[in-house]
Amino acid sequence: MKKNLSLREYSLSEIDNLKVHGRTTDKLDPLTLFWTGSFLELNAKGSELWVEVEVDYEDYEPWVSILINEAPVSRQMLPCGRYWIPVFRGMTANVIKNVKIIRDVQAMSDDPSNRLQIHKVNFDGEFLPIENKPYAIEFIGDSITSGEGVFGAIEEKDWISMWFSAVDNYASMTAKALNADYRILSQSGWGVLCSWNNNPNLNMPKNYEKICGVLNGKGNMELGAFEDNDFKAWQPDIIVVNLGSNDASAFYSPGWQDNDTGLSFKQRLNEDGTFNEDDVKAFELAVENFVKKLRCYNNKAQIVWAYGMRGIPLMPAIYRGVDNYRKSSGDTKVSVFQLPDTTEETVGARNHPGIRAHKMAAKELSGYLQQFLNSR
Repeated sequence: MKKNLSLREYSLSEIDNLKVHGRTTDKLDPLTLFWTGSFLELNAKGSELWVEVEVDYEDYEPWVSILINEAPVSRQMLPCGRYWIPVFRGMTANVIKNVKIIRDVQAMSDDPSNRLQIHKVNFDGEFLPIENKPYAIEFIGDSITSGEGVFGAIEEKDWISMWFSAVDNYASMTAKALNADYRILSQSGWGVLCSWNNNPNLNMPKNYEKICGVLNGKGNMELGAFEDNDFKAWQPDIIVVNLGSNDASAFYSPGWQDNDTGLSFKQRLNEDGTFNEDDVKAFELAVENFVKKLRCYNNKAQIVWAYGMRGIPLMPAIYRGVDNYRKSSGDTKVSVFQLPDTTEETVGARNHPGIRAHKMAAKELSGYLQQFLNSR
């Protein structure tokens, strides 16, 4: 490759015109991308751009997608190490390119070594200001919101990083349709009360106050994952919660037991196969309490509980939980929205929604959310 003598190396803190998306610390040297859909955005006027990444993992490698002017041009697995990857080369020098370098895989709670950081960029031009979008949306969910199953054939069953997508999922599609900045907090298998296998420690509300509290390990502590999130720095206009699918699965899964304490937990079925009433009420209370917590940290956001891409067995309980909060608080800026179910025609890998299912969900959800943005 012919070397471009005009390339100049920049640390991120040297670049005035950059934008960081997704929950992270205020450290730029290096920038840590914790969550799926977190990314570095640049308006680059030049012909060639490289980015220096540092990657580590034990089991689940990070993937990144690179978008130029909103079009995907690269998606790749990142091996361990610190090295340069090309973003673009040979493009017209005097044309501005909007560049997004996106973490395509969720935070990996089962792999404490998993890490993706951006150190520097190498560029032969100038960085121009990035216009702020008029709206901001926060998405909170599970594997669906992590885009699990978007990539891969229907028959794929392996639980690996390759099948995740932060680009071709309903959250990013909805944000794009509404011209909104967005953040995603999502974790496969987790719920609002417990995980798919009845682990009550694996619930999204428990960690909401932290930058990325779903992670584990000393390394993530040193990176700042367990620090308190600065809610004043980023307030969403809308919060979309897509939780409940794993809570429903818990009713059909074996009970969970803590090997150290002996404590156990199980969402129970009645003899006739219906959900145990007391356990459904526990789920309802978890829904109510999470909405209460969301409002505590997000005073003005419209909160929408969106549910249904993998069936609606707990929809009545979600309605009751949200309604209980509305009645007790007098807060009317909370609602429930049913997402279109995934079908045989729209299913993807690992029996999860495929890209067609995500497109359908984004179309309907963005139409519903538009009314709240119009009333701002």
